[in-house]
Amino acid sequence: MSEQLTQQQIEQAEQARQEWVRSQYQKANEYLASKGILPDNVAVTESRYLPPYFAVWKLNTKDKQSFWVISGDLPTDHMAFSAAANAREAVRAFSLHWQLKAQQIVDAGVTDQTQKDFVNLLINRAHSLYDMFNADELWQQEALS
Repeated sequence: MSEQLTQQQIEQAEQARQEWVRSQYQKANEYLASKGILPDNVAVTESRYLPPYFAVWKLNTKDKQSFWVISGDLPTDHMAFSAAANAREAVRAFSLHWQLKAQQIVDAGVTDQTQKDFVNLLINRAHSLYDMFNADELWQQEALS
């Protein structure tokens, strides 16, 4: 077998990537809607995707507000657009927010396994996000724009 990817494999990989991005976009929109925030459109040039780990969306609402929304293999969450200058900074802000949230839960007294699991998930994903924030090679395209 050849070690080179066939054109069909490349097309399948791209199709899988696009499907993942679409599903994460839908997840981010549904999340905001569940919070009573009605998304209108996405700022594609300011959003970033790293399948299958995370997508960071700049979503604009019908009432002219903007939010960073993160989705993927982590808790879906949002923050005001003003909290971060760009997608990379939003990743760092989510990481720090989750570390603080985990600490608040611990300080309040973790009482059951579900809370322990959630705290561990937040801490784990916060550390992974911070590592990705620090990985310059993931953000080279952003430096060009």
